[in-house]
Amino acid sequence: MTSFALHRSSKILLPLFIAAVLACGGAAGGAEPAPGKTPLFPKVEPFETGTLKVDDIHEIFYELCGNKEGKPVIVLHGGPGVGAYPRLRRYFDPEKFLIVLHDQRGSNRSTPKGELRKNTTGDLVEDIEQLRKHLGFESFLLFGGSWGSTLSLAYAETHPERVNAMVLRGIFLGTQEEIDFHYWGARRFFPEEHAELLAVLPDPDRRPLPPYLYKIILHGEDAVAERVIDALWRFEMKMSKLHNPDKDIDRFIRSVPLEAKRIYAGIDLHYVANGYFLEEGQLMADLGKIAHIPMVIVHGRYDVNCSPRSAYRLHEALPKSRLVIVEKAGHVESDPGMAEALVEAVKTFE
Repeated sequence: MTSFALHRSSKILLPLFIAAVLACGGAAGGAEPAPGKTPLFPKVEPFETGTLKVDDIHEIFYELCGNKEGKPVIVLHGGPGVGAYPRLRRYFDPEKFLIVLHDQRGSNRSTPKGELRKNTTGDLVEDIEQLRKHLGFESFLLFGGSWGSTLSLAYAETHPERVNAMVLRGIFLGTQEEIDFHYWGARRFFPEEHAELLAVLPDPDRRPLPPYLYKIILHGEDAVAERVIDALWRFEMKMSKLHNPDKDIDRFIRSVPLEAKRIYAGIDLHYVANGYFLEEGQLMADLGKIAHIPMVIVHGRYDVNCSPRSAYRLHEALPKSRLVIVEKAGHVESDPGMAEALVEAVKTFE
């Protein structure tokens, strides 16, 4: 595995990059809403931040917000590789919840940035468990969106006794079917962007696509790697929300330095190329371990990034789950109706 060298300038730029990718509707979709037009709780700042050394390589950054004596909730960001962001604090009443956010291995404020060694789904699951023990609570509400929903299920199936309830958004089950749809099926809706991605590849006929993209981004010449990342992001950002103008996407892509692009795209494709470090069908096969856990599943009707079919399959298999389909939404949590649905879902477990 490989880690990315990160110059001092990129250490400064990376948090700005995280904010920008979210504002443009990236994988996690965490743009801050316009003032006065949101059901989210008011902005809240952490009362504590820290780092936790989880092995001989990695330290993860975490923050605590809300009520020190409140009901604990652990929030899992999307990506992989994006990191936590302030909007994720705002789905919870800060008077009632102790809100815990952290940056997964290699992401955002965790160190080493971009590190791929010992960076697997199993590692991330045990980081959550180490963080729980470090903070000293027995069980908690688990909240995750997109890749965060995948990681939430993986954690809950490994440590079911620690999860009181779950709120999941934009369900992704880590299956080959979903990966194939993302890289090939979605071209039915975004044929131009998909064609542009293939056109910048040195060998557009190489299959499977994710490992090839991974190799180019990690080991390709700078100019080639940047062209591939830019085309991949255009494709993924177009599919991430209902309305994402080309001019906004292009302006964002031009603003991000290559080092920061390689860090985020590298971690993301590290997981994709390795099947998210899950056995095929693993999460669905192990659902019996969490059948007793109450859950609200929120999913956009027009989510091209993660198909509503996955959300429906999950709901059908879990007797204590409730499925909420948001009719005028795609994948990102900033699409119309998503924030309202998530806030209401959390209220179920206050």
